[in-house]
Amino acid sequence: MSLHRTELGTSGSRVVFCHGLFGQGKNWTQAAKALSTDHRVLLLDMPNHGRSPWTERFDYVDLADLVAADLGQWSGEEPVALVGHSMGGKIAMCLALRHPELVERLVVVDVAPVAYPSGREFVGYIETMRGLDLSTLESRGQADEALREPVPNPVVRSFLLQNLRRTEGQDGAGWHWQVNLDLLGASMDGLTGWPADRLGEASYDGPVLWVGGADSDYIDDAHAPEMDRRFPRNRRVLVKGAGHWVHSEQPAVFLEVLRRFLPSADPTD
Repeated sequence: MSLHRTELGTSGSRVVFCHGLFGQGKNWTQAAKALSTDHRVLLLDMPNHGRSPWTERFDYVDLADLVAADLGQWSGEEPVALVGHSMGGKIAMCLALRHPELVERLVVVDVAPVAYPSGREFVGYIETMRGLDLSTLESRGQADEALREPVPNPVVRSFLLQNLRRTEGQDGAGWHWQVNLDLLGASMDGLTGWPADRLGEASYDGPVLWVGGADSDYIDDAHAPEMDRRFPRNRRVLVKGAGHWVHSEQPAVFLEVLRRFLPSADPTD
């Protein structure tokens, strides 16, 4: 399986971004463009998202192995700086634990290596998206209006609707969801969970930046012991004025934090 990718930059160390649930690699475009002057950047659509293939089941270890295969093809023997948010953060952590030779350093954004108690919010989004009658849809604006009541936040609504795509077929134009809603809806326990049993006692000894939103409840002090056990060289940073989507809510601050953590473009620094 080959994942859909976008590459930016022609020189410097390698940086790879893994997006979260309902996202796409292009969600990281702003940060990637800023970094591409000094780094080679890879934006991946995670399996079951964007233009990447779908899988038959949702399993963080399997997904990490799929991403690892793509990294190996892209970087050869050169390890990368791996950045992952939420679902993508769990994929990135699993990848670093299973394939440490591929990861020079790791950035985990607003998620912890733990199972979360509930995914009700995400279940609601999936049910809302699946409930939209695509056969009668005439425009993206009509879809936005249909989701206005169940998803009143315009930022979240726009984020979900990026997954809606035109379908050109023999019967004319229509619409489809790029994201694998059926699988994700049936796999919420896996999505909110953490495959501790399959990872055994694995730990990753490279440098880790653990970035959280100060207004988010995805990271708290109770998660620190497990983070320290799995990633003993982690440094935790909380970004003020940001919730779960740290990189989109405080992009300038997030980019500055990331730049300071990545290898310098100047070897004398």
